[in-house]
Amino acid sequence: MTANEKGKAKVEQVTGAAKEAAGRAVGNERLTAEGRAQQAKGDARQAKEKTKDIGKH
Repeated sequence: MTANEKGKAKVEQVTGAAKEAAGRAVGNERLTAEGRAQQAKGDARQAKEKTKDIGKH
């Protein structure tokens, strides 16, 4: 996993978690859903990069 892609994945996951928490705190369902979606995007990016790493070995 390249460091750049790993960083992007982590940023998306953390930002998504923050959005989800903020959405829940204020009762904003749209913000909560956006946070979950952003976390999923980060998870998918991380999984893609891990698959690339496995293919290199």
